[in-house]
Amino acid sequence: MRKLRWGLIGCGDISRKRVAPALRDSTICDFVAVNRARYELAEEFAREYGARKWHKTWQNLIQDPEIDAVYVSTPVYLHAPMTVAAAKAGKHVLCEKPMAMALSECDQMIKTCRNQNVQLGLAFYRHFFPLVKRIKQAIADGEIGKIVYAQFNVFSPFDRKSGEDRFWLMQKDKAGGGPMFDMGCHRIELVMNLFGEIQDVKGFPRNIVYEREVEDSCVAYFEMESGANVLLSITHAAAEFQDSIHIFGNQGSIHIKRLNTGEMLINRKGSEQHESHPPHANLHQPLIEDFTQSALEARAPIITGEIGRKVNEILMRIYGG
Repeated sequence: MRKLRWGLIGCGDISRKRVAPALRDSTICDFVAVNRARYELAEEFAREYGARKWHKTWQNLIQDPEIDAVYVSTPVYLHAPMTVAAAKAGKHVLCEKPMAMALSECDQMIKTCRNQNVQLGLAFYRHFFPLVKRIKQAIADGEIGKIVYAQFNVFSPFDRKSGEDRFWLMQKDKAGGGPMFDMGCHRIELVMNLFGEIQDVKGFPRNIVYEREVEDSCVAYFEMESGANVLLSITHAAAEFQDSIHIFGNQGSIHIKRLNTGEMLINRKGSEQHESHPPHANLHQPLIEDFTQSALEARAPIITGEIGRKVNEILMRIYGG
């Protein structure tokens, strides 16, 4: 069986929990090499997750002739330069979200990958959730009628001080924005996937609790081309964790208390229907599998660079850009 040979740039939290295990466990992936900013820890990471090599620089990794594709798992400001360089080296690129700091960078990433005839994908892994597919089916089949309103709440208490792990998320020149940029991009992709094109958007980023370069909270209001209204509320400042979705139609409603569990409730004319559609044990595995197949089969991945750019465009409008 032919396998796609992978290199991983960046060995932070998401790589340790999901990306590296997905590359290791896939039957169509060959996990070749890693690179991390702290090179003295690269060998330990590589051995733990079964990679054969550890490169001192990411530039060395993308020039490795044994590598076909790279996963870019670094702070946002590095996404564009790393993706462009990897594509010019002939590597397929699966990039963490959000895509880049600016639309011009998104355009450069897309253009370079197209010119080099390599695939470009974005890590919007929730697109592959069975629950998301079920919600989309329910909406398409009219199970709750015409969609009137939906509300997404994403509350994740988070703060970092200088010198602490992931402090870069507090720095605008590295992260691009606060929780709306970091977590909101996932939900914007979901909004477009479930409800179609966004016609208009208004955003209200602000600092309520913390003094930092990026917002600690943000509300975004979307007017969909379908006529539906969607409200997305995101914060690092609230004490309570939430990742909920509530969708209201003119004949019923859908309620998800916590998206990652796969549990949902459909209300129709006074009746309640409970369903369970749990995600893969490794949330990234279906994303990795689809992108790997796309590269092996020379087809576009399900989550393309163009989708990533659309999400970035909405983010810029939320922030007033």
